[in-house]
Amino acid sequence: MLPISRERAIGFWTGVGEAVARGERVLLVAQDERGICGTVQLVLDLPDNQPHRADLVKTQVHSRARRCGLGEALMREAERHATLVGRTLLVLDAVTGGDAARLYERLGWVRVGDVPGFALYPDGRPCGTTYYYKNLNG
Repeated sequence: MLPISRERAIGFWTGVGEAVARGERVLLVAQDERGICGTVQLVLDLPDNQPHRADLVKTQVHSRARRCGLGEALMREAERHATLVGRTLLVLDAVTGGDAARLYERLGWVRVGDVPGFALYPDGRPCGTTYYYKNLNG
């Protein structure tokens, strides 16, 4: 949420790194000549009755790298990695009608439904959220 302090951002990424070190999360990072330009995460630390799935979260592509196929490449690598660690079902959510939602639908993710006003944009306005899943077994 805006404004975000440097300390809060560092705290978030420190927590992600700690979860990766514990094997609870996978972080995939894309870089270009200017540095990090995209990320995606797989949350693996789920309840005991859900060892077959992962949550795909925080797909982010810097504005300088958009419309170049990076989002698709990150998604495909996340799906590949999920398969490598034994996950067969992925779940994610996205801003309803946003660029990411269009990407997910193009990549074959199945739309489950929308929840109006579920989350907030960084400026505090409410936004709807759409839930998707993808079965990696075909």
